[in-house]
Amino acid sequence: MATASSAVQKLIQAGTKIVAVGRNYAAHAKELGNAVPKEPVLFLKPTSSYLGNGGTIEVPHPLDSLHHEVELAVVIGQKARDVPETTAMDYVGGYAVALDMTAREIQSSAKSAGLPWTVAKGQDTFTPISSVLPKSAVPDPHNLELWLTVDGEIRQKGSTKDMIFKIPYLISHISSIMTLFEGDVILTGTPQGVGPVKVGQKITAGITGLLDVHFDIEKR
Repeated sequence: MATASSAVQKLIQAGTKIVAVGRNYAAHAKELGNAVPKEPVLFLKPTSSYLGNGGTIEVPHPLDSLHHEVELAVVIGQKARDVPETTAMDYVGGYAVALDMTAREIQSSAKSAGLPWTVAKGQDTFTPISSVLPKSAVPDPHNLELWLTVDGEIRQKGSTKDMIFKIPYLISHISSIMTLFEGDVILTGTPQGVGPVKVGQKITAGITGLLDVHFDIEKR
């Protein structure tokens, strides 16, 4: 397992925002009945939604389950604005595995009403995240296996090679819209296999050969 320096660990604490990319794996778009996007689908999550490894994911009343989405998190290492794709990887400070926990019922009703997804995606504990791997520990971020289990049963397993929009493009595109600051995180999308996790269950997730995380699920 890779270890990371304290300087790299402090990156996330300095961040101002989480920029999440929706539908960045074609199979996941299809499993939710969505068209494969022609440009990245972006939404924001607050940094107050972070939860460290070993923490407890809280299911808000009156729900009894949330959907799990395992993702590669790209941690920005320096201020990025209008960054060209050719130099975008210079702005990466490290990587982590993260979960984009989703109150699917709330999201579905918001989508059908044409409303934002903030309540479905931005609640406390809805972005569980690992420690940060230094960039040097991940020579090819587009060839990583992401996995997730619920109570030991494999639910998600996919490769970052299947991302529709690759990391340099995402950094360039997002930085042309909003400035990315040191410690900001891009959640790069989830492979297929998303589904419910209920109160009392346990999630384990990781990047094969690099790190893993575990979380309990309880009522808020």
